[in-house]
Amino acid sequence: MALIRWEPFREFETLQRQMNRLFDEIRPTSRQSEAAIAFIPPAEMEENPDSIQLRMELPGINPEDLNVQVSPDAVSISGERRTEVKAEDRGVIRTEFSYGRFQRLIPLPTRVDIDKVQAEYKNGILRLTLPKAEEEKNKVVKVNVGEISGSQGQQPGRS
Repeated sequence: MALIRWEPFREFETLQRQMNRLFDEIRPTSRQSEAAIAFIPPAEMEENPDSIQLRMELPGINPEDLNVQVSPDAVSISGERRTEVKAEDRGVIRTEFSYGRFQRLIPLPTRVDIDKVQAEYKNGILRLTLPKAEEEKNKVVKVNVGEISGSQGQQPGRS
């Protein structure tokens, strides 16, 4: 058996090259795609016995620029944050806001009644109330619990 000298810094260099390659692959190629990646509105979901409450933070977006579609299993929200062009005296415009289109597809933990969905948009917060489908409210699942004997869970050949 041959001994091989361990060089920990070589392993760090290899890891760094792999990470750089990964970041190069996901780096956007244009300003437009960078803006599209940068704006992903945050969402919160809360489930109670009768409904699912979904809140999404969409500051600076007009309600007419939103497209909300609900299926029994998911919610799709898309829209566009439009740029306000302002000229400055020296011709330089700097912004840290991201503009452009976005889309989120949020899977729901249970089926909902799409005919009774309610929406409210106020102060940049979209609130959806998604009533659960009747068959989901009354759904009871029986879980079989088997007894684990002393021999299960042990590796073969060991006592």
